[in-house]
Amino acid sequence: MAGTVVFDLDGTLADTSGDLVAAANACFRARGLGDLLDPVADALVAFHGGRAMLRAGYGRMDTGTLLPPGAEDEDYFRLLDHYADKIAEHTRLYPGVEAALDRLAEAGHRLAVCTNKPEGLAETLLREMKIRDRFAAMIGADTLPVRKPDPRPYKAAVEAAGGQVARSFLVGDTETDRKTAAAAGVKVALISFGPEGEAISRLAPEALLDCFDDLPDLARDWLG
Repeated sequence: MAGTVVFDLDGTLADTSGDLVAAANACFRARGLGDLLDPVADALVAFHGGRAMLRAGYGRMDTGTLLPPGAEDEDYFRLLDHYADKIAEHTRLYPGVEAALDRLAEAGHRLAVCTNKPEGLAETLLREMKIRDRFAAMIGADTLPVRKPDPRPYKAAVEAAGGQVARSFLVGDTETDRKTAAAAGVKVALISFGPEGEAISRLAPEALLDCFDDLPDLARDWLG
């Protein structure tokens, strides 16, 4: 009996860090601060979301530079606008993603996405990457009133795909995904080829995924 494989999006299916950092830097430039983030060195920060990038950048401002009240909220919405305009300029799927999705589907597994990216942006990105039709369900940060690591978005993704939570697992890249899986009572495979590399093993996932070529065999072992 096949099961359901649920994927995080940013940093798991695709390296979106370049476009995310570019959107944050556009906000900093608008305030005359220059580019405060580096697309390579700050890739891991990017995968923690827009506000994390903004706060990281603010922390690098010259001593004595003050932001007006409400600056973070203003910049966050500006960041989303910039990102929506150029959502797939530098973003690329990780090697082996499409082949792995094909093999999972051929084995009868249901596929879903559960991300903390806003739903509209996630839908756009998946279409731009030409993989939206591979997934039976997609739950974003604002699809429900709660987001990961609350287990409800994960469970909603599995159920919307027509699966059962007890016969599912999560593929992710951050501590948020680790906590989500634990809260939902499922296994998690964390990728070891993202910005954190094999150091992600500190989170003690049930599996480390060294490449997407290994995912179909893992699904067979875990789901049958």
